[in-house]
Amino acid sequence: MKCPFCSDEELKVTDSRNAPEMNAIRRRRECLKCGKRFTTFETVELATQILKRDGRYEDFQHQKLVNGIDAACRHTTVSHEQVMMVATKITAELMERQTREVTSTEIGEIVMRYLQGLDPIAYIRFACEYRRFKEIRELIEAITAIKTGGNHVIEEK
Repeated sequence: MKCPFCSDEELKVTDSRNAPEMNAIRRRRECLKCGKRFTTFETVELATQILKRDGRYEDFQHQKLVNGIDAACRHTTVSHEQVMMVATKITAELMERQTREVTSTEIGEIVMRYLQGLDPIAYIRFACEYRRFKEIRELIEAITAIKTGGNHVIEEK
């Protein structure tokens, strides 16, 4: 690593703290040559491959997960900080599995589980996109399941 101000490589870490909202470690650094300070964030990269519905593989991308949850939560009472926290929890859950492969279906189910407890509108929006409802009956069943507090599971066809 080089100093962003003078490009020297002689640095020292003056402070380290966990940044759980970003799944990272925050490090305050000081350049030994120019004396300027700056902050870096170290994150663990999830080396998991996602098996998509069409059979393709894709690298797991935390930001893509955030974007999907954020889209479902748009214009609800769910804050961006809550979206980030949910995405971080899901990423941590996937890391704990210590597996190299996970299906997009599994990720979708995990997201729906979190959204169901967070906001019913966000849950329904995500379910509509994820489940790809083809009939109004499926949507009504999802809404009824939320109203009764049950889990909504529709078999994929």
